[in-house]
Amino acid sequence: MSKLVRPHGGGELKPLLLTGDALTAEKARAASLPKLKMSSRETGDLIMMGIGGFTPLDGFMTKADWQGVCDGYKMASGLFWPIPITLSTDDETIKEGSEVALVDGETGEIMGTMKITDKYTIDKAHECMMVYKTTDLEHPGVKMVMAQGKYNLAGPVKVLSTGNFKEEYGEQFMTPAETRAKFEAMGWSKVAAFQTRNPMHRSHEYLAKIAIETMDGVLVHSLLGALKPGDIPAEVRSEAIATLIDNYFAPNTVIQAGYPLDMRYAGPREALLHALFRQNYGCSHLIVGRDHAGVGDYYGPFDAQKIFDEIPKDALETKNMNIDWTFWCKKCGGMASQRTCPHTKEDRILLSGTKVRAMLSEGQDLPVEFSRPEVAKVLQKYYAGLTAEQNVKIELKGHSAA
Repeated sequence: MSKLVRPHGGGELKPLLLTGDALTAEKARAASLPKLKMSSRETGDLIMMGIGGFTPLDGFMTKADWQGVCDGYKMASGLFWPIPITLSTDDETIKEGSEVALVDGETGEIMGTMKITDKYTIDKAHECMMVYKTTDLEHPGVKMVMAQGKYNLAGPVKVLSTGNFKEEYGEQFMTPAETRAKFEAMGWSKVAAFQTRNPMHRSHEYLAKIAIETMDGVLVHSLLGALKPGDIPAEVRSEAIATLIDNYFAPNTVIQAGYPLDMRYAGPREALLHALFRQNYGCSHLIVGRDHAGVGDYYGPFDAQKIFDEIPKDALETKNMNIDWTFWCKKCGGMASQRTCPHTKEDRILLSGTKVRAMLSEGQDLPVEFSRPEVAKVLQKYYAGLTAEQNVKIELKGHSAA
């Protein structure tokens, strides 16, 4: 009997990706169906359903689900869910009861099929206020919702592909079944997930090591989907993280893996989603630090920790592991947090994301108290390969985010 947390909903993992003869037959059938192009975010959501990361969903959400999730964190069935998982279109010809082939809007690959059970309109501003706490179009998540089609489509899906994630990232792209099997093989039952869309600097390393002190191990779980301009590409981030793990973590305490979603930058609500699908991956805890899944100044630095106290105790089996803002303190002579360090900000080495990007783009060394030299070299190599125009765009569009 497994000692890992149960998948969300209390049942078994529910991957929707077809295999074998069923896959071959559905691919042939999909070729003759009307095509519906998906956004990058929608494609990532479909792949997560395919690999079981969004267990127990069986498709995109209905209007009743959408309303319940926005207003009360619950689907129509009563299942806890913090962010709507929806599919949109402007196509007036698609009718309820029809079937469509779901196409990756960027690659043109047929990713799945869907039986339309519900076609509905939503109040996009309402979704933005409930999920993102703002309707400001400068917020990348709000911009994404407001750019959606006029109609949402709901219904069960059959997933035919995981795109090019396996080809691009190899063993790092792990399904929930694979991470669970890995944890079991290593004898882990208490596993903390470390969510990241950035390279790991000294503060991130410190967070992971705090977790290792009380857990069997840590899953460094990187987002492999689309980011906003200015964020480090996944392949560069992965190399930097691997370099850190190889040089500064004890063997058999850390696993690096990636997942196929786009960032929504929903702050507190996204922290809940991160915990939910980490439960499916087999993690008992989610490390929640400062500004988790935030962007700009839309959320308080610890709102993502507070939201876990606002949901029902039984909503998730995966629990939050809250850790305060961490940094190098010159007087303490090492890493510390606001809870442990009595000294002033003048004694602390704190760099904004904008400052870090500027130093790297200029070929400057990062302070060793902020970043391990081996990690900084990986990032310097990336920035050295950027054109002057690309560096300017990063400086203009990049946000400081933990």
